[in-house]
Parts: sequence; C-alpha cells; structure tokens
Amino acid sequence: MIAVCLLVSGVVAASIPASVFTLGWRHSIEKTRWEERYRVEHGNLVLVQARIEALGAGMEPPTDARLIDGWWTWKPSLAPLPELRITRSDFTQDYDLCWNGRCSALQALVGPAPKGGDVVTVRPCPR
Repeated sequence: MIAVCLLVSGVVAASIPASVFTLGWRHSIEKTRWEERYRVEHGNLVLVQARIEALGAGMEPPTDARLIDGWWTWKPSLAPLPELRITRSDFTQDYDLCWNGRCSALQALVGPAPKGGDVVTVRPCPR
C-alpha cells in the first residue's frame, strides 16, 4: 500500500494511507483558498492540479487556467518532487490535508507548531 509520510524535525510524525492527496490553505493577506493536488508516482510527488477560489495579490493564475465551478484551475508544469516542505507560522491559518474523502488540519496530524513555527516535510513513505 502506498502511504505519504509527514515528518517534523526529520522524524515521521504521521502517515496517511493514500497515493493522492490535496494540500489546502488560505492566503495570508487575501484570505482566499488555494489547493494543490499531488499524486505519488515512482517515489516522487507529482503536482497534478492547482486551484484558487479568487484572484488577488500574488494569486494570479496562469493564462491556461480555466474557471471551473467557481475555482481558477490549472495543471502546473513542475517536475516531480522527492518531497514537499510546508512552513507553518504563528501568523497564518494552518494547512489542511485531504485524502480518500477525508480532510484534517495539519496540526491534528502532526501536532501544533511550536512558537515561531516549523517545517513539515511531506514525502512518499518507504515501502
């Protein structure tokens, strides 16, 4: 079974049993929702879709984005990633992870960020 590991300070804090997941958050200034959908392929994370619910400062979709059900949606052209690093801050709302029809705040999975924030590394778990 494919799983995705969430590491804090290099230690696995949680894993989710999924080969596809969505990372979501709210823009710190515009308060607009942003989502990125990833798929595990050959030991890497492939960004298969990005979408935002509104336009704003630093939230301009590319020219090939399409408005679908109220979201600006596109397929980013990004090389597969061995890992994804998520920086958490005291000054922004937490990230959400969704997989297999379930969603959870990142802090519910790995614990709250310490004062000053931290980095959560997301990568495919070793088989």
